[in-house]
Amino acid sequence: MNGRTSLAQREEIIRRTVYVSDIDHQVTEEQLAALFISCGQVVDCRVCGDPNSVLRFAFIEFTDEEGARNALSLAGTMLGYYPVRVLPSKTAIAPVNPTFLPRSEDEREMCARTIYCTNIDKKVTQADVKLFFESVCGEVQRLRLLGDYNHSTRIAFVEFVMAESAIAALNCSGVVLGSLPIRVSPSKTPVRPRAPRPSMH
Repeated sequence: MNGRTSLAQREEIIRRTVYVSDIDHQVTEEQLAALFISCGQVVDCRVCGDPNSVLRFAFIEFTDEEGARNALSLAGTMLGYYPVRVLPSKTAIAPVNPTFLPRSEDEREMCARTIYCTNIDKKVTQADVKLFFESVCGEVQRLRLLGDYNHSTRIAFVEFVMAESAIAALNCSGVVLGSLPIRVSPSKTPVRPRAPRPSMH
């Protein structure tokens, strides 16, 4: 597949996607999808933004452009305490590899306790990251630090014992660890124990 094909596909996906803002923070992805399902078949619904802030935003992708056009008419619909704004999206939803998504209720619960941390100074060790989050947020159950020395920064998935600790960790965005400000966001994927790598035949 050449670059032009993928660009055309991407543009087609963007035309099928709407950007929804001013979403009450208590509204779930399920409630949002339920509202927009009247417009057409929903392929993906992704709520973004800090769960601690009053309002969040989302991207909703439909199977066809007609669904996205119909969705624009829902602007101003009350959802929770606020009327939502609906606009054509300028970007496609970043895909989450389906094999990484939670597969069970336990894993969904695990996601609620997990954060995704980026822009970690590569001089910072796994022990440093663990110590930092434990001193500020609470006990860490599992931590996976990813990235190698070829990259200037690393990323980490941090699973806490308590969901409250993960929520507290979201307030740590911008805190300098090593010499760089870290960025913290909720994780869509649970931290799984490392699976043995399949042998290459």
